[in-house]
Amino acid sequence: MDRSAPVLSANQGIDDVEVGSLPRLLEAVNFAAEKHKCQRRKDPEATPYINHPIGVARILSSEAGVSDTIALEAAILHDTVEDTDTSFEELETVFGRPVAQVVQECSDDKLLPAAERKRIQILHTPHASVRAKLVKSADKIYNLRDLERVHPVGWTRDRVDAYFLWSAQVCSGLRGVNANLDRLMAEIFDRQGLTKVYLAAENSA
Repeated sequence: MDRSAPVLSANQGIDDVEVGSLPRLLEAVNFAAEKHKCQRRKDPEATPYINHPIGVARILSSEAGVSDTIALEAAILHDTVEDTDTSFEELETVFGRPVAQVVQECSDDKLLPAAERKRIQILHTPHASVRAKLVKSADKIYNLRDLERVHPVGWTRDRVDAYFLWSAQVCSGLRGVNANLDRLMAEIFDRQGLTKVYLAAENSA
């Protein structure tokens, strides 16, 4: 498959990138569906996990106007390494280095304690690539909307509130890449009373 989709720079807008190739996106959907086939979300309905990466890609395409194929593929594949037996080497072989690199930027090191992973996300997010910021923004929007809709099984109100607060700190470092995503995140944090955190000039661990 051709992996020559243009590289985004911090100064490029969503109108400057070419429309992605449908066969490449379908390949990514099929790959993610196979990898996540036995997984479920933590909501009371135990929603099939594949709904999440597809939903993240849909937010980028339909709500943010992103047409960059690499960003959309990475959105579909963003949890395959972190949550399945997929390796970065496998992603690079199948989908090319640019896609694998974005997925790597969006993946936590599960060998680290959860608190440390969260701290690292706050610190590293402002320095992520444009494509990684697009995927991370859409991922957060999907998860936060889901959390507003229903709480995961076993989550207390305090845990939910802590997740929203941490997400506002992370998303503060994602602003400025896509105006539509900025607006969607701002709406969520306004509903949660976290606008000041989201609009903070700097992130702190």
